Amino acid sequence: MFLYLSKLLPLFFYPLGLACILIVFALVTLWKKPRQASTALTIALVVLLLASNGWVSRSLVRSLEFQNIPQELPNADAIVVLGGATKPAFPPRPSVDLSEESDRMFYAAQLYHQKKAPFVILSGGRIDWSGAAGSSESADMAIVMQQLGVPESAIIQEPDSLNTYENAVNVKKILQARQFNRVLLVTSAMHMPRSLAIFNKLKIAAIPAPTDFLSSGDMQYAGNSTEAKLLNLLPEAERLHQSTRALKEYVGLLIYRLRGWL
Repeated sequence: MFLYLSKLLPLFFYPLGLACILIVFALVTLWKKPRQASTALTIALVVLLLASNGWVSRSLVRSLEFQNIPQELPNADAIVVLGGATKPAFPPRPSVDLSEESDRMFYAAQLYHQKKAPFVILSGGRIDWSGAAGSSESADMAIVMQQLGVPESAIIQEPDSLNTYENAVNVKKILQARQFNRVLLVTSAMHMPRSLAIFNKLKIAAIPAPTDFLSSGDMQYAGNSTEAKLLNLLPEAERLHQSTRALKEYVGLLIYRLRGWL
């Protein structure tokens, strides 16, 4: 139940969900309380415009991604890849598909081929009520990793975790069982602050290896020209999505801290 509520309730505080609530409130109160309805509609519009604004979305993304800038990575006992990088082979998909976060697997495979670690731990289960029946996410990732040249003998699956906290708890059991001391933690740059904090809380010697950066030097309309500034002010669905992803991480940090997981 906690897992379901932790995913359901924050939806109403993200820009799109909050705007929808305000619009519904405005429609309900339009005839009896037009001033309140007008205020709610104005707030909804401001929320959507701000969240889909290039300056706002880029600032939110960078505030998370720039906490762990990539550096030369040392060797470790294993590479840990957190789930969220695949879509199951559920009809009409002919096979496992890659999600936006699939950079995690490509980067992990690259690190493996660079001999940064002899093993790759894939962590991720499958939520029953998500509608994605079938194999665990770790099993799907294993298929892709083998296609990227990582041998099956080097892959360790952790198929039971359903959130980032469980990722860390279950990975720690594997590390203790195999007497691994240090790992390279691979996940999306925006997700890294929360992930690394949990691993540190559990006293896992994890070295951040972030990937899937959304904010970079070639980010669209990132220039200081008049044209770029104008385009940054205009609403865009992708920026709304990026702002929501960043806010999701901040909400996750708050919830995990309240739960004592950080």
